[in-house]
Amino acid sequence: MIKGLKAREILDSRGKPTVEVELRTNKGVFRASVPSGASEGKHEAIELKASEAVKNVNQIIAPELEARDPALQKEIDELMIDLDGTENKSKLGANAILPVSIAVCRAGAAVKKLPLWKYISQIAKTKPGLPTPSVLLIEGGLHAKNKLDFQEFMIVTKFEQAKEIYQKLGKILATGLGDEGGFAPQISDPNQTLDFIMEAARGYTIKIGLDCAASHWRKKKYDIDFYTSLVSKYPIIFLEDPFGEEDWELFQEITRKLGKKVTIVGDDLLTTNVKRIKKARSKRACNGTIIKPDQVGTVNEVIEAVKLAKSFDWKIMVSHRAGETMDDFIADLAVGIGADFIKSGGPTKPERLVKYNRLLKIEEEK
Repeated sequence: MIKGLKAREILDSRGKPTVEVELRTNKGVFRASVPSGASEGKHEAIELKASEAVKNVNQIIAPELEARDPALQKEIDELMIDLDGTENKSKLGANAILPVSIAVCRAGAAVKKLPLWKYISQIAKTKPGLPTPSVLLIEGGLHAKNKLDFQEFMIVTKFEQAKEIYQKLGKILATGLGDEGGFAPQISDPNQTLDFIMEAARGYTIKIGLDCAASHWRKKKYDIDFYTSLVSKYPIIFLEDPFGEEDWELFQEITRKLGKKVTIVGDDLLTTNVKRIKKARSKRACNGTIIKPDQVGTVNEVIEAVKLAKSFDWKIMVSHRAGETMDDFIADLAVGIGADFIKSGGPTKPERLVKYNRLLKIEEEK
């Protein structure tokens, strides 16, 4: 049973305040902290000022959870949703509700005496599996002080191989890092960026993933012909947010034209939201989705979004955020739901590495 719940402010990887909670049960103490995004979709659940979210946990959520069974994930998540009473978590804040939901999930796993990934698989009724890492090599957009419009250039391969290529690329570029641990060279052309990656990856068999983050482009616009050209020249496996978060027709067109060759992934378009995933399916606007727990605010809502996307036979990618913490929950989540991919930034910064390292430990557990 839950004996106590307390929230506090901590700093994320960008030095901004975020929320950590501590949940006490007769099985021990369970902690969780939540990240925040830089390029946020307008349909995401609302993140309040950290001090307000902390207050909401301590004064509103904590008294309601006293003496409840942490193994009742769905029931507790629905209780918090009812306490909030809004469509987008704007009363209590997704950054108040989510860390509690994650801490409850960890406590529930302890009750059932299961590893967290296996417990998630059990409550979600999904087949667990190890995702392929999509490791960040070069970044631009809102994550870097350069002129690259695309936000993330990733390599999709085994983590150890990705690290080797990352190190080779670092010697080629000799430049600083962006928010998420990728290199941030002073270049602007996506073709030139991809050429650098291919040079570093010479001798390896790799795939490439692009987070275009089109809703946040600062200057240039790219069309379907441009993407078609990239896909024909480079071993690209997915395009994330190639157009803006309301550009349904262009998403439909690119999925129709390139969807059999690459996965068209929705992030800002979908925001881990069941309603928007259903809409995208009806419009055939993409065939893959990003899963970010803080976009919806509870573990149960994440599970519902995943199961819906899986029913459409979409590809699933679990993702970190720009402002991260040392919490490694998304690694267990990705394995538990059997995600196809996981991305957690470059293989250097500790808040990114902790997710990849957790995956390596889970691989040993399995």
